[in-house]
Amino acid sequence: MFRSALLILSGNATAALLLLARNLIVARMIPVADYGVAATFAIAMAVVEMASALGLQQQIVQARNGEDARFQAALQGFQVLRGVIAGIALFVCAGLIADALNVPQAAWAYRVMALVPVLNALVHFDIHRLNRTMVFWPMILTGAVPALLSVLAVWPLAAHFGDYRVMLYAIVVQAVATAAISHLVAHRPYRLVLDRAVMAQSLRFGWPLLVNGILLFGVFNGDKLIVGRELGMEVLAIFAMGFTLTLTPTLVMAKSVQNFFLPQLSAVDRSTRAGEAQFIHLAMASMQAIILMGAILMVSMALFAPAFVSLLLGEKYASLTPYLIWLAVMQAMRVTKAGPAIVALAGGQTANAMIANTLRIATLPLCWYVAVTTGNLLTIIIIGIAGEVLGHAVALAMIRARSAVPLRAMVLPQGAAVLVIIAAVTLAPAPLALQALVQAVLLGLMVWCSDDLRRHARRRPLVAQH
Repeated sequence: MFRSALLILSGNATAALLLLARNLIVARMIPVADYGVAATFAIAMAVVEMASALGLQQQIVQARNGEDARFQAALQGFQVLRGVIAGIALFVCAGLIADALNVPQAAWAYRVMALVPVLNALVHFDIHRLNRTMVFWPMILTGAVPALLSVLAVWPLAAHFGDYRVMLYAIVVQAVATAAISHLVAHRPYRLVLDRAVMAQSLRFGWPLLVNGILLFGVFNGDKLIVGRELGMEVLAIFAMGFTLTLTPTLVMAKSVQNFFLPQLSAVDRSTRAGEAQFIHLAMASMQAIILMGAILMVSMALFAPAFVSLLLGEKYASLTPYLIWLAVMQAMRVTKAGPAIVALAGGQTANAMIANTLRIATLPLCWYVAVTTGNLLTIIIIGIAGEVLGHAVALAMIRARSAVPLRAMVLPQGAAVLVIIAAVTLAPAPLALQALVQAVLLGLMVWCSDDLRRHARRRPLVAQH
């Protein structure tokens, strides 16, 4: 179990750390305002992806016929169609997006970015199909190698351009490499089929994920849009960098837990008493794992982030430090929703995450009001934390009601997580050694409370059989 889990976590972490390194290098090499413009490229891509995200990669893992070659070809065909439409939409709307973000000079760059969704759509789905049998190397290589090439491209691009174009072309390099490597590591030939029946099945499976993609755009980028439009590109650069430093680890955590637990949960037959017990055990283990990872993120940020920012980003990002622990709390609360979402997805219940994220989106008007009237960044972040807490509560309630998963085993781990949050915020002025000691005790308490996770760690992982 440890070998598979470590492989997934290290692979996802390698790709994420390389992309984080790319962002840090770019931030050091270009002016702060230019980094703010570069941050809008991710927002523009998110606009396109949110409007076309149907969870096809998750469907090939979750579906009973996911091993069927024609089904895979049909999903790949639908993905290419989706990507081409998304690319055309981004190209046509480039001027409108640039004007909305108050960066009209970057409209041409958004047109170049229209290549990215098309390239992403050409990724071979074999890297996802192989996850069904707990084979993860193809997916890991497809994530890590393009990220490395994107990092290596930064230096010549910075020497030639020296502005936001560095990030633009580094993103394009990554997209080209991702598509190419996914084909190199695939086991099956690449085929495209346009099958109306599969498209209809995918739409039924994916429409809640599509709506959730729109909501996730608001979760990930709503605050950034407000900050960038109302407070300017330099403040956006600070805020976006804080988001990058805290969001990147949480995305690694959520993706790793999903890669590891979704095939196992999907393989369980709940029609028997033993199968039901196994499903509940795996559900508890996955949710306890994600909560523990979120707590580790907060502790790491509390202990090491200030020195990290000072060392790697320099004085021009010094104003970021006071916000990092609060951003870490927000992202840690956000990632806890991934546990219930994975459990629901294993049962084909794709609407749960959509409903949970609605409460977070509901806080955006209040964030906008605060930005316009006070410009207080910390208040905006705290409002976001409140929205994530409410979303997590709703996600757990739906798992209990719709999946019949009892939540008694989650009470103690969540209580320990609350203690970690309190300690991270209140002990910030204390000596580093005292902070480390208290947090080590609390993390140990969390592990002790996570009985299902500890029991699963001692067993061999279930091999998916569909």
